[in-house]
Amino acid sequence: MTQEHEITPPPELLSRWEEDWHHAKVKHIELEDHIAHQAARWGADQELEACCEWLDRNNQWARCDIDELRDGRRPKPPSLKQQALEALEALPKFAIQENTDFICVIRRALESLAD
Repeated sequence: MTQEHEITPPPELLSRWEEDWHHAKVKHIELEDHIAHQAARWGADQELEACCEWLDRNNQWARCDIDELRDGRRPKPPSLKQQALEALEALPKFAIQENTDFICVIRRALESLAD
């Protein structure tokens, strides 16, 4: 008798990952690798959430510490705005000096955007 592990993706999720792979414009990995990567991420997310719930339920940590743990283990990627500002910072000094007015306009426009 085989016993399924409690963190096993449901069949609907496996089907969705397969569909996602088939609809991808660029196939840079094999289907099996894509599903394995998605399953590993999903399983890690399930485990993190279970740990956070356990800490909360057993009053081991304050809610803000649990949120900090979750944010630390699953950081959000930088926004397009943040990426653009970082790209401006990475420009060579001579490029900035030669295009100061343009750079200032671009920076002001980026900073006015919502995150």
